[in-house]
Amino acid sequence: MFGRFLPRETSFFDFFEQHAGLTIEGTKEFLSMVTTGANIPAKCRRISDIEHETDTITHRCVEALHKTFITPIDRDSIHRLITKMDDVMDYVEAAAERIELYELTAMTNDVRDLADVLHRSALQVEQAVRGLRSLKDPQATLKLCIDINRLENEADAILRRSVARLFKEEKDPIFVIKWKEIYESLENASDRCEDVANIIEGVILEHS
Repeated sequence: MFGRFLPRETSFFDFFEQHAGLTIEGTKEFLSMVTTGANIPAKCRRISDIEHETDTITHRCVEALHKTFITPIDRDSIHRLITKMDDVMDYVEAAAERIELYELTAMTNDVRDLADVLHRSALQVEQAVRGLRSLKDPQATLKLCIDINRLENEADAILRRSVARLFKEEKDPIFVIKWKEIYESLENASDRCEDVANIIEGVILEHS
């Protein structure tokens, strides 16, 4: 009788997986943009559309969290996980917008390297999120989390190298400011992937 008054079970894992899939698409679009330097306005619009889609998923997930009596994992973990996932596309969109607004068409090797690391991180996040659904192979999922942490360290190293190169080689301070801002947005996105990995790792350890 009491069960009739409980909300129907919400699959929060569906929200996580849909969000992660869109983030892969967004980071791939960004990587394509900075690899070719072509069709920047169109690619920025697509990245913005993807960011809006991820926002919608995040809002639906948080709304469902408020309405669900029993959750499959800790409520706070669900909230932190979906919001950290959402931050990734926020930073990708910010970087894309600045490339368009600053009218940058000649891409640097460093922005391509950062975009490549971020896309690989997004791929690993999507796999780790899928592993969270059943927890059938927690060690494999934990390995993915370690890989994501390694990729974040790689992004950190690229950021340090790229900023040092900007200050050493570029004479135009405005050019330095523009690219430094873009590099930092991409590194922040990688940081959020690491945050997601840390949350997933915590969930696995709680359930082991």
